[in-house]
Amino acid sequence: MFDNVVKRHHGRSSGNYHESRQRRRYEDPYEAFLCPLTGRVMSDPVTIVETGKTYERKAIEAFFANCQDNKKPAICPQTSKKLQSLDLKASIAIRNAIEEWHARNESTRIENAVPMLDAGSPEADMIEAMEDIQELCRRNRHIKAKVRNEGLIPILVDRLKNGEEVRCKALQTLRVLAEDDDDIKEAIGQTTAVWSAVKCLSRELSREREEAVSLLLELSKSYTLCEKIGASSGAILILVGMTSSKSENVLSAQRADDTLNNLEMCDANVRQMAENGRLKPLITRLLEGPDELRVQMASYIADIALNSEGKERLAESGSNVLIEMLESNKAGYREVSLKALRALSTLDSNGCLLIKAGILPPLLRDLFMSGISQVPKLKEVAATVLANVVNSCTDWEDVAVDNEGNTLTSEQYVHNLLLLISNTGPAIGAKLLQVLLGLASSPRGVSDVVSHIKSAGALVTLIQFLEAQQKELLVTSVRLLYCLSPYMGQDLADGLRITTRQLGTLVKLLGQSGVNVEMAAAAGLLANLPVTDYNLTRALMEEGVVSILLSRINDLKRGVVRIGAGKYVGPFQSGLVTILARFTYDLDDPDMLNIATDNNLCALFTSLLQTVSLDEVQRWSAIALENMSMKSKHFSEVPEPPAQAGGWWTCFKKPSRQPAAGLCPVHSGRCSAKSTFCLVEAGAVDPLVACLEHRDTDIVEATLQALSTLIQEPCDVERGVQVLSNAGAIPPVMAILQEHRTEGLRERSVWILERVLRSAEAAQTIAGSGDVHSSLVDAFRHGNYRSRQLAEKSLKHLNRIPNFSGVFQPVGRR
Repeated sequence: MFDNVVKRHHGRSSGNYHESRQRRRYEDPYEAFLCPLTGRVMSDPVTIVETGKTYERKAIEAFFANCQDNKKPAICPQTSKKLQSLDLKASIAIRNAIEEWHARNESTRIENAVPMLDAGSPEADMIEAMEDIQELCRRNRHIKAKVRNEGLIPILVDRLKNGEEVRCKALQTLRVLAEDDDDIKEAIGQTTAVWSAVKCLSRELSREREEAVSLLLELSKSYTLCEKIGASSGAILILVGMTSSKSENVLSAQRADDTLNNLEMCDANVRQMAENGRLKPLITRLLEGPDELRVQMASYIADIALNSEGKERLAESGSNVLIEMLESNKAGYREVSLKALRALSTLDSNGCLLIKAGILPPLLRDLFMSGISQVPKLKEVAATVLANVVNSCTDWEDVAVDNEGNTLTSEQYVHNLLLLISNTGPAIGAKLLQVLLGLASSPRGVSDVVSHIKSAGALVTLIQFLEAQQKELLVTSVRLLYCLSPYMGQDLADGLRITTRQLGTLVKLLGQSGVNVEMAAAAGLLANLPVTDYNLTRALMEEGVVSILLSRINDLKRGVVRIGAGKYVGPFQSGLVTILARFTYDLDDPDMLNIATDNNLCALFTSLLQTVSLDEVQRWSAIALENMSMKSKHFSEVPEPPAQAGGWWTCFKKPSRQPAAGLCPVHSGRCSAKSTFCLVEAGAVDPLVACLEHRDTDIVEATLQALSTLIQEPCDVERGVQVLSNAGAIPPVMAILQEHRTEGLRERSVWILERVLRSAEAAQTIAGSGDVHSSLVDAFRHGNYRSRQLAEKSLKHLNRIPNFSGVFQPVGRR
């Protein structure tokens, strides 16, 4: 092999190079160095004892074996003499001479590689020189020292700036040099080879990536270079990516994985691997390492930015160890484990896992007892973890947090939270309010929380947080009070009336641009306060809430909403409409009446009924329309009846049932949506009738109530029935009676039908419906007192019960 290389180099002209780059000629092999059988320079020369002729050992032994196989006598290939003996002896002198010749030529070849690898040389020469170096190194590992001493390593590294073929060959050559040689690895590490190899990892050529990762794999066997590889920007990220890339060839992916395994020797690399999704080294050290190493790994978890998958894996594998560290009394353990648990608890799905691992007792100890509680910053961390866990799941509801079997919603712990909230800074207070918010958000826990807040007299304190300057504290307090409002509505109304500052804060939140979580919570909170609290309504009016409500409702109708606010728009809009509806409850008050008329609320609620599909918007629009319609007869301008002309016979003339031109058929006067809140003039009847088929029974009941105002004295009941009939309301009312979804719906539908059946024509039409008859009979037998009384009257109208029957007598009559 090497004699061929010599011949190749020997035949090249040196005239193409400057004198300073001229290559030395190779020394031709002597004829005695060549095996007569192979024609190549011998590596293990032996001499036939009988003839004194020298051959390559393997070649002459193969020749003798061939003679034996062919049953021919063994001869000397050069003399053809038959041999009596096949004895061979090593030709030490020739072998030494050959080795000396090799040494002289190896030095020449290394020296010649320097000019061939010069930046100005042809790429073919560069590749030839690198192949020659690889060949020399594979033949004699000691030649690597000469390569290093000739200064070829920096030159080879510099060739990583060339084209693809040269780069691949340079990477390959550096790897061959580094194999099993720590000194060469160190020399390579002192150059930019690591950085250049990492750069090659990101190139498109698959072969180049394979050579680069092979070099890094070899270099990573040195601890010093492990640090250097890890410190190279993007190295670990690219290697991790190669291990999981479907487009990477299997060999490169495996070598990348092996490289990463070597890089684990350096703890700093373990952190980088975790940051890039390779968590196994960190988890292994956390679970199996000594205490000091566990602390370090926990600090990595606390500091690095983990994705959701990483947080989940670490919580599944390491939560028990971290909680064990949290319960330790060793210095630094609790702090670092708390911070690590804070990082993991930000993933909602980890909440139940951490609770199951037993995180609650040590967390509560750190919050409420001496020790860590003396360090505010760590107390804040503990409060943050508890808040994250409590708000992510409800598994805490049945978990005992002490030896007495108390839970988080036990009076002792709720009182402790309230006490700590009122005696701590805003940062910790915000987190503790979030804990209370999580407890109050639980359907099972909220009643206990409400009870304990009342027993502690802490509601006023919680309301005062609405004045907080810190955004997180303000937002959390609004959300908490919103959760409490369905159970403490009147208490909250009383508390908010103590001072208008907090009420004003809530009103201002409604007027902010866009829609966000605190705005939706503020709207929901105010909507849940008792609508009949007149003093609160006046306080809201004085805070200017009406103009804000109208502006925001119109904004939402026009779609003027910030992107990303989608999930809060529905609750916010429902809250706004509910708050506005409270101004229809006391229309005898001139101020409330002016609000309703000046802003044409009747038309607005009619429009909302038609254009907004939210259940609460439709329900409260129907309620508001009912409230206003109840006042329509009072506000309607009924003209003086005209004087009767004629004689005595006019006394027997039946008055006309048709209203005069321009008068409302129901209220017999001049009506409008704006001034008298007439449902007919507002065009509200048809939208209300459409709501009768809604799936939500509360909406249907509110709709029935609103429609009932048209057939209730002092309105003209007969004309009102005609209006409902023309709008197609009677069939859905009968269907509601037949469905009997709630007792309230049955009572209200029977009430309407009784009014309808007062008309003989209507009674005759409905009499043929067996379903209506059976439904009325069912109401007569099984309904509440009011439903049974109304069903009896209806059955009398249908002649199903004699008129002289008195099953249900009016109160005071027998």
